[in-house]
Amino acid sequence: MDIIITFIQRAIMQGTPLLFGSTGEIITEKSGNLNLGIPGIMYIGGISGVIGGFFYQNSGVRLNSFLAILIPTACALLGSALASLLYCFLTVTLRANQNVTGLALTTFGVGFGNFFGGSLIRLVNSDTPSISLVTLSKAFRKPLPFAEDLGVFGELFLSYGFMVYLAVIIAIAAGVILTKTRLGLNLRAVGENPATADAAGINVTAYKYGATVIGGMIAGLGGLYYVMDYSNGGWENNAFGDRGWLAIALVIFAVWKPIIGIIGSYLFGGLYILYNYINVSMSVQPLIQMLPYVVTIIVLILISIRKKRETQPPASLGQPYFREER
Repeated sequence: MDIIITFIQRAIMQGTPLLFGSTGEIITEKSGNLNLGIPGIMYIGGISGVIGGFFYQNSGVRLNSFLAILIPTACALLGSALASLLYCFLTVTLRANQNVTGLALTTFGVGFGNFFGGSLIRLVNSDTPSISLVTLSKAFRKPLPFAEDLGVFGELFLSYGFMVYLAVIIAIAAGVILTKTRLGLNLRAVGENPATADAAGINVTAYKYGATVIGGMIAGLGGLYYVMDYSNGGWENNAFGDRGWLAIALVIFAVWKPIIGIIGSYLFGGLYILYNYINVSMSVQPLIQMLPYVVTIIVLILISIRKKRETQPPASLGQPYFREER
């Protein structure tokens, strides 16, 4: 029983950055922008939070739990917003190819994180190539106060830091906004047919910018969560792995619906760490870690065969919009 509880807890923790990333990418793609730079944006969000937290922790002032959360979070949001604005400027304003721009942004984001991460490591003269923000991490990892009194239920659902619940709340809110509000209807119209939306008086450029920047900021929170909660405040260059790409794969699995993404993120998180809980050889472990991608391919094949409109991506996804051609 203890092993099952531990596995579920680790799956939820592993899936939370995927949920942030996939929710942000779903919002972005609903506007017609295909942002393959999400892995880089998540990396930038993580290192931006580390930079803010590092200078606050080493400022010499008495640490405050509220500021310990606020400063890294604000820095992560700012860093990911600027990266998203760069993507929008290149693809929406300058009409650059979205695929190439996204991949370039991912490369830039990883390089940006490694450069500043390495710089901070040199500042502290650490014996190990890492930065430790354990003191700040405690504020992010603090569970609900009554979790221990509720037995197994408390362990499974209430023993996490606030960002786990924030990810779920954002995903639910995104799902409701996209399907139940005028704002969501306009955004989906932009993603489906920007020319028609433009003719109806919807500002296509504003919606593309807004959705992409907000989506990028949400994804950036995934990078912050990974560092400040999942990794106990520790930063190591290139430690983020392929979680950004898993978040993009999760968008397809969730058929562009944030609420389905909640279930999918924890499923992906569980599949990703499954090899730690079953007796397999080292050579088989990479195959186990491939399972989320295999599941995504299967889902992609199924939705392509069925061709139901509600499970298809936005019709103009990845296509630039030229108003003059309307």
